[in-house]
Amino acid sequence: MPGVDDNSRARPTMREVARVAGVSPMTVSYAYSQPARVSAEAAARVLAAARQLGYPGPHPAARSLRRGRVGTLGVVLGERLSYAFEDPQAARFLAGVSDVCAAEGIGLTLVPITGAPTDARRVTQVAVDGFVVWTTSDDDPILDAVADTGLPAVIHAGPQTGGLPVIGIDDRAAAAAIGEVAFASARRPVVLGFPLDRGRARRLLTGDEDPPIRFPVTRHRWEGFRDTWTGAGHRAVHLRFAVCPVNHITEGETFARELLQGTEPPDAIAAMSDELALGALRAATDLGLRIPDELSVTGWDDSDTAAPAGLTTLAQSLREQGAHCARVALGLSTATSTGHTWQVVIRTTTRPAR
Repeated sequence: MPGVDDNSRARPTMREVARVAGVSPMTVSYAYSQPARVSAEAAARVLAAARQLGYPGPHPAARSLRRGRVGTLGVVLGERLSYAFEDPQAARFLAGVSDVCAAEGIGLTLVPITGAPTDARRVTQVAVDGFVVWTTSDDDPILDAVADTGLPAVIHAGPQTGGLPVIGIDDRAAAAAIGEVAFASARRPVVLGFPLDRGRARRLLTGDEDPPIRFPVTRHRWEGFRDTWTGAGHRAVHLRFAVCPVNHITEGETFARELLQGTEPPDAIAAMSDELALGALRAATDLGLRIPDELSVTGWDDSDTAAPAGLTTLAQSLREQGAHCARVALGLSTATSTGHTWQVVIRTTTRPAR
């Protein structure tokens, strides 16, 4: 039909190839999957018919169903697809997943989540052998969608739901530990952190407020920081929580600058990521503040940019956690744990503890 792209035509089927070749559909199937079971003459007729119709061969998903294995692992990201390449921590985690996939000869399929109603359908329709779910919110519908597939699945850093195993670190204990360093000698500390829920609203809270926090990573780290502050005898209301909508250095810089130019500028900032912390350091430097005398700053994850900046941070091996998640999702391990190791790395952006 004039003006219609050939790509819009329906994909030829195995049955159509069989009709043109004058053989059974099973013979066409064998010609591709088990050629030794087909005579040379029949195979030639099948290939000729396939060329005539533009038939590329059986769909990979159909072949995988017959074999009982697809040969790829799905990673569900609760972010835009570019996040996997832009965020240093996500990249480290995915490197660990890909290490295992490469060793096992398994492909890797990224499944981005947009927040649209089609997310659950995208998860249920993707052809994979199992799922690794990047940390998400307690109420994310993709968790039920993953569980409903019946495929092996594991969640990184939570939430713990649907009987799916969770792998990561004890975020609350880790936050309490680095909070002791961040808040040393502080009177007006601020936690610069992740979103509370999938709405990703930008907010400024105090420690005596108790809003619902749907992201487990945000919730546990905030609880750990607050534990340290109140455990040292301070009032919760004097600890503020600057909620950033995204984990990006620019967002950390913008929010920190507003706070530092406000009526009660913080003298300590404990960030939930190195990106947010580095943004805070950039704002402080532009404002001429002395680090750490006038402002103490800590990060989280010990990214490649942390050491050159002298950033005190919390180190964890996301690459090891990614590899662990992949092994569990592929049935290579049954060991699950939220007890992966971490440590506080002291550098020059914090004051000595009393």
